[in-house]
Amino acid sequence: MAAIGRGVEAEVVARARARGLRLATAESSTGGLIGHRLAAVPGASAVLAGGITAYADGAKESLLGVAASVLAERGAVSAEVAAAMARGARNAFGAALALAETGVAGPGASGTKPAGLYYLAAVGPGCELSERALFGGERQERQWAASEAALRLALVCLDGAAAGGPPPPGGTGSS
Repeated sequence: MAAIGRGVEAEVVARARARGLRLATAESSTGGLIGHRLAAVPGASAVLAGGITAYADGAKESLLGVAASVLAERGAVSAEVAAAMARGARNAFGAALALAETGVAGPGASGTKPAGLYYLAAVGPGCELSERALFGGERQERQWAASEAALRLALVCLDGAAAGGPPPPGGTGSS
């Protein structure tokens, strides 16, 4: 793991600042790690509006506006929930770009979903990305990897914002 505040999060803060964009986060199993990494960057206060850690489904519903029907039909660990969480954080904080994650940190599986399964989302101007990922390692390693992947999605959205449009072809949708 890299030193907090000096990795990809520093690039996210720098690019958001250069573009005058505010950021927000919505996190579940990373427990605020994405926001923590962003806040550790000097100058983050210029771009980081805030974050919500919504571990329980009820918190996802009440704080982020995730529909109970989506949680019931797709499960908390799904692309649809990650995207809804990002949209909810964007709305809650009036941010231009929001990042979200929902996953199974482990050590064991959650029903049929294996430990290390994450869904990540980034929602911003002209950009709505989602990604499915399966990370190995121990719980904290998986959480770190998920935070890293979410921050990298932010860079894709920010690159699209710099170009005045959506991200390049192949940069949207689930993978």
